[in-house]
Amino acid sequence: MRWKTVFLSDIHLGTRACQADRLLDFLRHHPCDKLYLVGDIIDFWAMSRGIHWSAEQNTVVQKLLRLARHGTQVVFIPGNHDEALRDYCGTDFGGIQLREEDVHTTADGRRLLIVHGDAFDQVTRHHRWVAVLGDIAYNTLVRLNIWLSRVRRLLGISGYWSLAGYAKQKVKKAIDFVFDFEDSVVHHVRDRGLDGVVCGHIHWPTLKDCDGVLYANCGDWVDSCSGLVEDAAGTLHVVRWQPGMGRPALEAPAPEEDSACVS
Repeated sequence: MRWKTVFLSDIHLGTRACQADRLLDFLRHHPCDKLYLVGDIIDFWAMSRGIHWSAEQNTVVQKLLRLARHGTQVVFIPGNHDEALRDYCGTDFGGIQLREEDVHTTADGRRLLIVHGDAFDQVTRHHRWVAVLGDIAYNTLVRLNIWLSRVRRLLGISGYWSLAGYAKQKVKKAIDFVFDFEDSVVHHVRDRGLDGVVCGHIHWPTLKDCDGVLYANCGDWVDSCSGLVEDAAGTLHVVRWQPGMGRPALEAPAPEEDSACVS
């Protein structure tokens, strides 16, 4: 199946936690007319502490450049981890367009703001050192999860279980942070008179209607291995990808409770 648009964020190339092999498998099964890279594609923060660049990660870069050369419109919206690239917004790199943000019109006529989302994270904006410490702690959990996954495979336990995702689900402050972030983004989109937003940043794949404003988060390729796709009718879906799936398991948008959305 060929999609109208695919949205990916938070790939974090240059880190050991990047699941480049799963991303390559996803890209092989999801050809599209337009591809949005919604920030934190390359993790310059982590690379300043030490670079891990695998052959699979190199292939991801080659794959993206190849897509741009062969007719897919590729738009790169830098995030906070690759913010150095914001100085080059408005230019093309190997056919990939760099933009600060974008407004995407879906096949059914909705206008969606495409933005990474770090501007709505008060910790990242005003307390960068706290954000860096949080990033180190998160990466530590993800690296522990790599070892746990190996142990699970040795024990014959199937499926993927995320330690970082489990921690976020259980820690109330993490949940409050997610809802505060979503509320800030939705307020901004409503003030601009747009129909919705596609963002990344918080590694929390989501697709929901918030009192008439569509909130969509791409997730990530460190923990959840998820992205968003737009079909020919203009409907967005969350895709959570596992190797060998062949066909995507789609999650369509649904209304959420008032506590999780702006009223």
